[in-house]
Amino acid sequence: MFHNTKTNLVKLTFFQLILLIFSSLSTLTTVEARGFIDNYSPIQVDIIDDRGRIFRQITTTSKTYKVKRAYVEAKRGKRYSLRLRNTSNQRIGVVIAIDGRNVLTGKKSWLRSHERMYILNPYETATYKGWRTAKNHVNRFFFTAEDNSYAQAWGDNSAMGVIALAVFNEKPRIMYEYGNSLRSNKKSKRSAPLAADAGTGFGREEYSPTIKVHFKARKRAISKHFYKYEWRSSLCKRGVIQCYDTPIRPHNRFWSEESYAPYPPGRNRNDYQNNDEEHNPLFDF
Repeated sequence: MFHNTKTNLVKLTFFQLILLIFSSLSTLTTVEARGFIDNYSPIQVDIIDDRGRIFRQITTTSKTYKVKRAYVEAKRGKRYSLRLRNTSNQRIGVVIAIDGRNVLTGKKSWLRSHERMYILNPYETATYKGWRTAKNHVNRFFFTAEDNSYAQAWGDNSAMGVIALAVFNEKPRIMYEYGNSLRSNKKSKRSAPLAADAGTGFGREEYSPTIKVHFKARKRAISKHFYKYEWRSSLCKRGVIQCYDTPIRPHNRFWSEESYAPYPPGRNRNDYQNNDEEHNPLFDF
């Protein structure tokens, strides 16, 4: 009897030990998964032309957490659109700024949660073609010279040639029953579910219907995307793309092609030529 009791106690202790180890592994797995999810962006972004062809994105390394950066080759005069796909199972808000201007309001953008934004339902795909000038109309995006861009029209070249997006999760909606309907206990801000460098022009008007929905964004963006679009010649010079007409040489910091010391600012060669007939104060040393 005593032996059996002792055996049961040992089995119970062993079971608890196994359970403890399993719980610890589960906790570690959860932490690792959460860390992976933190690096995950809930949207897929394509820059497309009017035929649906995707502009190639040349991804660059980003040292900033939750930020994607890529180069895109701009083609002069070509109209383009942004095709966004929500890959998550919840609604998200997306602030879109082109050349530093919010595409919904035209105002200078800082990619903040209080700005007007487009709203994407779970797994929804939407295409945005231009600057929104009315509830049902936009003026098309197209690649153009900086001095012909929409941002430059406002004297703003602080973020020229950049398509920027900030993605926000929705704050939990606390609901209570009032009469026969459910209403939020707080009034949320109404926002549209719309939510010599290259620049984006203000093109022709097109019909683009929208509706307004309630969406209260969390304060911090869960991910940001930046696409620097430039002419092919600029991308060649930067070495972003390999151009057959301009072969790229690897940079050597000890053998720069511009290896000569420049003259001090405001000086030139004549200032430093020694003239025996006239005293040159630059040689007083």
